[in-house]
This record gives sequence, C-alpha cells and structure tokens, in this order.
Amino acid sequence: MLYDTPPEDILFLDIETVPQTYHYQDLDESLRHLFDQKTAYRQTAETGPEELYDQAAIWAEFGKVVTVAFGVLTPDADKGYLLNIHSVASDDETEVLEKTAGVLNQFEQIVGKRGYGRRAFLCAHNGKEFDFPYLARRMLIKRVKLPGILKVHGKKPWETPFCDTLQLWRFGDYKHYVSLELLAHILGLPTPKNDISGKDVARVYYEEKDLPRIERYCRHDVSTLVNVYLRMRESEPVPPENIFIKE
Repeated sequence: MLYDTPPEDILFLDIETVPQTYHYQDLDESLRHLFDQKTAYRQTAETGPEELYDQAAIWAEFGKVVTVAFGVLTPDADKGYLLNIHSVASDDETEVLEKTAGVLNQFEQIVGKRGYGRRAFLCAHNGKEFDFPYLARRMLIKRVKLPGILKVHGKKPWETPFCDTLQLWRFGDYKHYVSLELLAHILGLPTPKNDISGKDVARVYYEEKDLPRIERYCRHDVSTLVNVYLRMRESEPVPPENIFIKE
C-alpha cells in the first residue's frame, strides 16, 4: 500500500500514555498482584515488580491514554502537500477515547465518499504493535464503541487498514527496531526540538501536571511521522511553512 494508497487517505496519529497510578504502591491490591504476575518473566533478584513499574504505561492493562494527535495531508497544486495537525487531550481518558473514536469514524466516512475503492488507513510508528491495539484495548476497557477501522479481529495482517513506518523500514527483517527520532535523522529530516522525550511523559504528567506540554510533544511526533512516511514513499517531505498545527 506504500505507493498505491493516496497519502490524503491516511490518518497519521501518535498516542501518549502514562501508568494508571504514578507509583506501584498506589495500585489496589488486586491489580498490584496481577502486575506482579504480568512482569514475573522479567523479574530478577535485583529487579522486582516495583522497579519494573516505570514501564507500566506501555501495557494497556496498566496504563491510560492522555493525548492523541492526528495529522492529515491535503494535496495542493502549487505547494505539494499541506499538513494539518490537531490533537485531543484530557485527564479523563474516556473523553480522549470518545473523541478519538469520533475522529477515526469521521475520517473513514470522508475517505469512503471520495470514490469507489478508496479506503481509509491509519499510520503510526510501531502502530501495529502499540498505538492501534492500545487504543482498541483501552476503548473496550472504558466501554467506548470501537470505530470500524479498529475492528480487525480475524483479519489477515495484509487486510488490516494499518500502515506502520517501523514495519516499512524493516524490509522483512522482523527483529529490527529503530526509533522515530533515529529514522528521521538518518533520512535527513529535521526532528522537532522537544524539551521532553517519551521517558519523561509520566513525570511531566504526574509531577508537573503539564498535560499541554505532553500534547505539544505528541503533535510534533506526528509531523515527524508524516515526513518519515513521505521519504519512505520516495516523495518530498512537507516543509515547515506547509505544516499547520491547531493549538
């Protein structure tokens, strides 16, 4: 689908997640016991579940979504592509998930009206193993109706409407991993000068209580994601003057 799908039919997204509680001790007894079981295979004499809890945000069973950013490309006869980015963020995860489901449903409807055979896709870096299943799992947990584009039960991998820049970069080497930042750098793309990284998100959320800062970080990741995708498509990236971020 890399060369066949019109880029304007792809919704680019990134999510930021945090643990449901900041500290391991704050989990209720039952969930703490289940976290111990979940991480048993990684525990050692020196590293117990409490030391592993800083990774709780990566598991949908123990984390929550605090912000989602979306990017949409629009073809322009003179400028190539225009990129519009917006985001949703809230301490109320259900609100974030409901708004995200609405965006996904709306985008799928818009693409479907463009003509026969047009199909909406989602794109994220490591999206197939993180962003997409994480969103679906949290929506089920919070009783948010799953948008059709996330209903991939029983579908073969090549039938799912997902694009993943990490998977594209692997070129069949399924054990290879590369971060979005590294991929952007080696492809000659400017990476946003963010003041935080993924490992800082939980601290900024719980200690600094600065959700807008996390939201800005998430939006910048989407702009990088889009240009990485375009470079892998052997197309020109979107210049800064053609990127419009809705604050």
